Amino acid sequence: MKEEYHKWFTEYLSREFEMLVFGHDGYPVILFPTSQGRYYENKDFKLIDSVAHLLDAGKLKIYCPDSIDSESWYNYSIHPADRVKTHNGYENVILNDIIEFAKYDSGRDKVGLAGCSFGGYHAVNIAFRHPDIVSNLICMGGSFDIKQFIMGYYDENCYFNNPPDYLPNLDEEWYLERIKQMGIILGTGENDTCKDENIRLSEILNQKGILHWLDLRPGAGHDWPWWRGMFPQYLERITR
Repeated sequence: MKEEYHKWFTEYLSREFEMLVFGHDGYPVILFPTSQGRYYENKDFKLIDSVAHLLDAGKLKIYCPDSIDSESWYNYSIHPADRVKTHNGYENVILNDIIEFAKYDSGRDKVGLAGCSFGGYHAVNIAFRHPDIVSNLICMGGSFDIKQFIMGYYDENCYFNNPPDYLPNLDEEWYLERIKQMGIILGTGENDTCKDENIRLSEILNQKGILHWLDLRPGAGHDWPWWRGMFPQYLERITR
């Protein structure tokens, strides 16, 4: 399995940024780490190994960016407004540095986004905010509501980065049609601490007429062994 390490200075955060890339060819998938996780987390916890057969077959390339959650959502030493602004800088790195690179590197015009737990938040939020560049969305044990990080503070930036808030009010046809073209999978389990958030998001998507698969697995919890079982099954469903 081919593995590459990338490090560069990004203007969007005014700092160096790191990423691992796995595979030699195929459909590009951006895979986010869990809360405050690093770019090597998905490798260390064997999530990459669970899809090695797809990578070796040239069906996928997986791009694992770093996170800056500890500087944004989990940085309780700064005002909530600044936490959201820092997160917006991170989104710009993903959009302009990583997704653009993945599109060029793979020769595709759209990418897939995936993540476990709070990595699922990043995948969902970017996919629904920028549906013109995302064709597949995969979440495993996703957590989507950022109100827990902003301590009662709320502004426009908070609203537009909180999918459970902005999705129910999303009526612009341009956005809805592109979201409806996406392949969307929400994987969770009956013992997952984030089960209710996934059911809630599924209900919102149903209300909007957005087709998706809510995979509610009996006995499954919120941990890597469950996600390692889900990930290859979900990626094997990608056909574009």
